[in-house]
Amino acid sequence: MSIFCRKTISVITNDGRNIVGVLKGFDQATNIILDESHERVYSTKEGVQQLVLGLYIIRGDNISVVGELDEELDSALDLSNLRAHPLKPVIH
Repeated sequence: MSIFCRKTISVITNDGRNIVGVLKGFDQATNIILDESHERVYSTKEGVQQLVLGLYIIRGDNISVVGELDEELDSALDLSNLRAHPLKPVIH
């Protein structure tokens, strides 16, 4: 996880949320702290909504996937025209 520190990451939570932000820190339980974060809410009827969260903590037991976000490719996306089904919750 340390390779992602101070980089923009995308987190998929167990309940299907997609949260994007700058990784500021983490601990041994994979609890993470994100800065400048926002949640992307997907819909099949309208473009992606981005809900500003700011400084945000996600518990490690609620994290499914963490990945580095390519900021150049991400900024080229037109999220207002992107439509998708929301992710379903992860079942363990």
